[in-house]
Amino acid sequence: MTVFRAPKRLYSISALCFFSFILWVIYQANTGKESVFFQLVASIPYGDKLGHFCLFGVLTLLSNLALNFTLITCLTVKFYLGSLLVFIFVTLEEFSQFFIASRTADFSDFFADIFGIIVFSYITFYLQQKASR
Repeated sequence: MTVFRAPKRLYSISALCFFSFILWVIYQANTGKESVFFQLVASIPYGDKLGHFCLFGVLTLLSNLALNFTLITCLTVKFYLGSLLVFIFVTLEEFSQFFIASRTADFSDFFADIFGIIVFSYITFYLQQKASR
């Protein structure tokens, strides 16, 4: 499949750019600034949850591609390293909202993040299987 023939550097740059975008969005939210993205998300039913799902799902996929489908084993379960790193970041970010006055911690956001990580981890697995054929 030609999608995996792109240089590894392209995946790494894409993942870093997307992560930088997410950091910018988090900064905007933490400082209480308005953004066209926030207005767009607010205009879509369940837009906030869909945004969490998509942002962290896509970051998961890009991270897994950038890390060349690297797997690690925790106890007896294998995880994609990219998925695990995104999960750790999401957990820290969502729980940090308890300590930031301009933010409201919402467990449904956290679950949308995790659902995105899981779904896009399965997409990673599918793409990896397809690429190895």
